[in-house]
This record gives sequence, structure tokens and C-alpha cells, in this order.
Amino acid sequence: MARILINDAISIGEDEVSESFVLASGPGGQNVNKVSTAVQLRFDVAHSPSLNDELRARIARLAGQRLTKDGVLVITVRSHRSQHRNRSDARERLVDLIARAAMPDKPRRATKPTRASKERRLETKKRRSRLKQGRARIHDD
Repeated sequence: MARILINDAISIGEDEVSESFVLASGPGGQNVNKVSTAVQLRFDVAHSPSLNDELRARIARLAGQRLTKDGVLVITVRSHRSQHRNRSDARERLVDLIARAAMPDKPRRATKPTRASKERRLETKKRRSRLKQGRARIHDD
């Protein structure tokens, strides 16, 4: 069984990915009306045996609108005129998305603002306050 290699540790089966070809809009002359060159790649993230739960969650976060309610990732590519190039581009996007999700986040290190940055912030606030006070109407009592 053929597999799509993501990195050294992760690969997904070809049978987990389905592709359908649809008519594409855009450039292509008369060809655009009769040949289905756009590709719609579907990958069931929620039920894939190749992914662990942590990776599924990270893919879902990165995929955004491309993930359906059922947990199916849909990648549509219509940027090229040929079906073959759109198909390979869609697979590259899938591999790239999963590879980015597989990379761990860099841990955030808590930092404190420097003394100089605090002073600059307060000075800017004072300057802004004086400017606004200068705009106020003067009342005679």
C-alpha cells in the first residue's frame, strides 16, 4: 500500500485521501468549459488511523475554515491550468499543513517590560493627557 510521507515519523495512506475534479473558473480559454482541472482533495482528519489525538487537534486549529464539521479537511486547488499540477499542488499543501502541525510550538518565556519601556509608556500617556486637556473648554467661575 502506497503512503504519503510527511516526515520521518508520520506518513498517511493513499487510501485515506480522496480526490475529485471539478470545473475551474479563470483562465483557460475554451478548455475551461469542458475539462475538470480544479482538484478537491479530502482527508478525514477525525478518523485517520495515522494521526494521534494531539496532532488531530493541531491540524484542526491550523486548518480553520477548510475543516468540515465532520472533521474532513478539504483542500481545493484551481491555480494551474492542468489537472496534474493542481493535484500535486493539493498534495503538497496537505503535506505542508500536517508537517506544520507536527512541529511543536516554541515554549513562551514570560518576560517583564523594561524600566525604560515603562517610563516611555507613562511619558506618552502624560503627553497625550496634556494635549487633550489643552482642547478642553475653559470655564469662568
